Amino acid sequence: MPISSSNICLYVLALFLPPVAVFIKRGCGCDLFINICLDLLGWIPGVLHAWYIIAQGPQRVVLV
Repeated sequence: MPISSSNICLYVLALFLPPVAVFIKRGCGCDLFINICLDLLGWIPGVLHAWYIIAQGPQRVVLV
């Protein structure tokens, strides 16, 4: 699967603000809560989880 330019921007954003990158990719849900908890435990687990979410596949954002 080729990496799009939007995903590259999300990878960079995840280095600094992992929960924001997960929110952009998945919206407000279970993945965001998990990422916030991992980010509170330490910066590296939050970044790794955010990168996993970004690499997982297409966006599934539900716009309200």
